[in-house]
Amino acid sequence: MSLQGKTLFVTGASRGIGLAIALRAARDGANVAIAAKTAEPHPKLPGTIYTAAEDIEKAGGKALPLIVDVRDEASVMAAVEETAQKFGGIDICVNNASAIQLTGTLATDMKRYDLMNQVNARGTYLTSKACIPHLKRSANPHVLMLSPPLDMSAKWFAGHTAYSMAKFGMSMCVLGMSAEFKDDGIAFNALWPRTGIATAAIRNALAGEEGMRRCRTPEIMADAAHAIFVKPAREFSGNFVIDDTFLYGEGVRDFEKYRVDPTQPLMPDFFVPDSVPPPPGVKIGGGSLSPA
Repeated sequence: MSLQGKTLFVTGASRGIGLAIALRAARDGANVAIAAKTAEPHPKLPGTIYTAAEDIEKAGGKALPLIVDVRDEASVMAAVEETAQKFGGIDICVNNASAIQLTGTLATDMKRYDLMNQVNARGTYLTSKACIPHLKRSANPHVLMLSPPLDMSAKWFAGHTAYSMAKFGMSMCVLGMSAEFKDDGIAFNALWPRTGIATAAIRNALAGEEGMRRCRTPEIMADAAHAIFVKPAREFSGNFVIDDTFLYGEGVRDFEKYRVDPTQPLMPDFFVPDSVPPPPGVKIGGGSLSPA
């Protein structure tokens, strides 16, 4: 199935996983609203909403770059309305924008705590809320959170309670909203990577250049998101999926194509439940992104 003519509202789509998801949809001929803060080039981060728009247009889609701070209700509401007006509605909402700091309680100042919870949990709630009235009018509406399965193990909280609360807040939106809007036929699902994904966050905040070599590319998340979006919304909702396990179930067998450096062992991401083993043939190395 194709996303041709569908309209996506993607937060944090100027780079990384958000941009990869947008580009995958654009190749089908989709319309993409790029809702992100980066309007001017950043010294340490690639891309702006305008370079992302150029890439989306080149890939075959139609782009609408929007300066959006997901912490600001008026900013989000205005951007959603502009998207719906320009493209005639909204079919897919992607809550990708996220803030991260993997520090313990005593090392996490409240300003950073507020940022993570405002962007991750509150931003996801607000963006979903703003899109829902338009999604109700879509033929196959989907909301996707880039957030982890709700595995309430202390090990996922011990080293970075504030960040875990913020990310799990996104997943709790899936849990609640998938049931709340079931009769409206809106699908709410969460997608999370088994391994580190080669993004600026990995390079700058978590694992450096060496860590990047042990990651998969953002395309694995984009392919998984696309496979979710083409499913019937009324039949696939309330799911917390891990990228490679989900894609294996969709018939994908070649996971080597997603590796940044096939000579390096894959670095496992955190928040992946022990109950969800890798697909057959996929080997994950030791260590973890998490300091916990």
